[in-house]
Amino acid sequence: MKPTLLITVLLAIICNAQAQIIYVHQGATGNGTSWSDATGDLAAALNQATAGMQVWVAFGTYKPTAGNDRNASFNVKTGVTLIGNFNGTETSIDQRQNAASATILSGEIGQPGQVDNAYNVVYMKNVAENTLIDGFVITAGNANSQANDGNKTRCGGGMFIDGENGSSKPTISNCEFRKNLGRDGAAVYNNGRKGESSPVFVNCIFKGNEAGLDGGAIYNDGRLKGKSNPTLTNCSFERNMGTYGGAICNATEDGTCNLTLENCVFTENAAYLRGGAVFSLNGDEKCYMELMNCTFIGNYPDDQNMIFTTTASRESAFKVSND
Repeated sequence: MKPTLLITVLLAIICNAQAQIIYVHQGATGNGTSWSDATGDLAAALNQATAGMQVWVAFGTYKPTAGNDRNASFNVKTGVTLIGNFNGTETSIDQRQNAASATILSGEIGQPGQVDNAYNVVYMKNVAENTLIDGFVITAGNANSQANDGNKTRCGGGMFIDGENGSSKPTISNCEFRKNLGRDGAAVYNNGRKGESSPVFVNCIFKGNEAGLDGGAIYNDGRLKGKSNPTLTNCSFERNMGTYGGAICNATEDGTCNLTLENCVFTENAAYLRGGAVFSLNGDEKCYMELMNCTFIGNYPDDQNMIFTTTASRESAFKVSND
């Protein structure tokens, strides 16, 4: 099933389901049973939510903690549907057309500035395909610790999708990831090490994210015999920065990484060393990238905009298609 069709089907199921809903509105003090009795604590609502439940979030800015614990995140459990961009009066998801402003998930905790911000704004661990996040701006995460590779305190400032020793296959739609920081995968880190992380992204924007190391926006990690096979449709990458892979970095070694990009646009992303748009580490023909109707504009350097290779002895297979 193609991602665009998948998201349509998912939203149709959500709209027609008689699922329990938790209502969240900035500044509210209720128990979350209705808009008039909404809760203002999104982190608590997500902790309460279980598979099959929905969390509806009105416009405003939400932080994972009122304190300064950098390990705090919005933890989304398997099978939970998290929907933003409500005005706070809707009775169905398809009424969200005229929200007063964006629904923002922010890692801006502690003192002003990003130095002490939350390591990961959103975190998911071993979540199934019926896990959905839709309609948010995700910003100001800062995964800047000196921990080992794959540790969530150094990866995925905006979102850490954890499939280690299991599997994570959520769908993220209509979200904007902006101004997140991290050593690897500043906006999103797909951790498929010893497991699988294969999310679907639809209609998402990645803008102004910066990795101290690799994957300015996204890092797909299929190492340690794992898998990281994300699919991105109708997504845009603008002015993200990293050392290898200004927008996206793929890592495989003894694992696999199959990246599908459809109708995606890469604009003015920059890498300090190689791969202004996309770079594949340790490919060894294990990182297969399928590109359909993708556009690359002004990425620097442009060495891997259309040819995805690491070294002469380590090539990543790719396909460019207009089908």
